[in-house]
Amino acid sequence: MGDAISAVIAVAPAPSAVASSGRPVIRRHAATNEPRWVQVLLALGALGFLLSFLLLPLALVFVEALRGGWTAFVAAISETDALAAVQLTLLVTAIVVPLNLAFGTAAAWAVSKHTFRGKRWLVTLIDLPFAVSPVVAGLIYVLIFGAQGWAYSLIDEGCHFTLPLLGELHLQLPKVIFALPGIVLATIFVTFPFIARELMPLMEQQGSDEELAALSLGASGWQTFWRVTLPNIRWALLYGVLLCSARALGEFGAVSVVSGHIRGRTNTLPLHVEILYNEYAYSAAFAAASLLALTALVTLVLKTWLEWRHGEALAANHRH
Repeated sequence: MGDAISAVIAVAPAPSAVASSGRPVIRRHAATNEPRWVQVLLALGALGFLLSFLLLPLALVFVEALRGGWTAFVAAISETDALAAVQLTLLVTAIVVPLNLAFGTAAAWAVSKHTFRGKRWLVTLIDLPFAVSPVVAGLIYVLIFGAQGWAYSLIDEGCHFTLPLLGELHLQLPKVIFALPGIVLATIFVTFPFIARELMPLMEQQGSDEELAALSLGASGWQTFWRVTLPNIRWALLYGVLLCSARALGEFGAVSVVSGHIRGRTNTLPLHVEILYNEYAYSAAFAAASLLALTALVTLVLKTWLEWRHGEALAANHRH
């Protein structure tokens, strides 16, 4: 009996560790026991790295863009080729993002809600653009649709075939390389994992219980998706769209291979910046680059807001 009482006394919290309410006060200790100066040094090193390699170059872009004055800046971004590059960049993004939205949602739905043969291969293929260089991706489209590619005959001459009810038809693909379709295909390749990769972990964590309950109550497949699945994934979906848009706006490598660098026609904004810089038009190049930097800052602000406002819903994506 005495040993039991001694054990209880030993386990009980000390008087100083008990709050006035009678509940034990939990003291949180640091995860590491390094001296204070080591922690400060590490923090200053991280801040110095960010300042030197991220914030300072970003600030220099805006400084150089405005070095010639506001009038020169406006003239550089309102020049004909610059406006054409901005319009093409926005057009490609407007085409690519909805296509990736449809593909990413469908792929995440298939992977997280269904079991089928080849599921692992599908996930591996979705991650393929993360492993392949964008330049290689652009070269693939050149080898397929270029003048020496195996599909070029469908672009140059097309093919004739006859259908029972429609009669004779002529199929001819539009020009792909050095044209808008090639830029869109290259951008799709490098951006399609973003939305799918944001949705798959969240949808796997949520499971299929709510969808099965909706189906058992008589809801159709589309009703289940619009009223049950989509509200549960809307913030992760928006997060993926944001990342996909940012990558589409700034894509350079794959687009550079398939575009041909035709001024006013196939130059996106990143390619326009490269051309101006190679021509030693530094002020105009930095002015165009500042537009890309501005979109990056807007993306960062929206990303931070989403993480702050809907952090719990988005955190599930990064725990897997």
